[in-house]
Amino acid sequence: MGNFKEDIALTEAFIFDVDGVMTDGAIIPLPEGDFLRRYNAKDGYALAYAVRQGYKVCVISGGHGATLERRLRMLGITDYYTDCMDKIAAMREFFEREGLDPAHVIYMGDDIPDLECMRLVGIPVCPADAASEVIEASRYVSEFRGGQGAVRDIVEQVLRARGDWARNSKGVTPASMVPSR
Repeated sequence: MGNFKEDIALTEAFIFDVDGVMTDGAIIPLPEGDFLRRYNAKDGYALAYAVRQGYKVCVISGGHGATLERRLRMLGITDYYTDCMDKIAAMREFFEREGLDPAHVIYMGDDIPDLECMRLVGIPVCPADAASEVIEASRYVSEFRGGQGAVRDIVEQVLRARGDWARNSKGVTPASMVPSR
């Protein structure tokens, strides 16, 4: 483990929790069992841009729902585990399938269920409002809270370190990420 800026330049993949990381943690239960979550457009843009640039992005969450899965697919994220109660097994499956060295993977979590996952990767990070135990386990604490730019912060830092941020002015939109039917 070296300098943080040097280490993030070696990033092979990102893994994110959802509630409290990609969102502010608030959920509104719907009668049919799904949930409404509020997402940050800049976080979404950064994720879609990273996917478009060829980065591996995985989401592992205890959260579930059709709206969550639709959001992930809209961003181009195809590796996700929702309603996941064994995050370690999901991570190991992702590492093996993609041939990843955990030392070069970023995991962003915000609460106690993320600690074990954070200990398995070389670059554990968290939003500013993460649980104190998660903050202590992190190599980097974003200045942004969950659902308010923390995801964009770490994705942009990695892509800048690798010379991949804003490579072209085309950008991405959710519509450009959804496969045509």
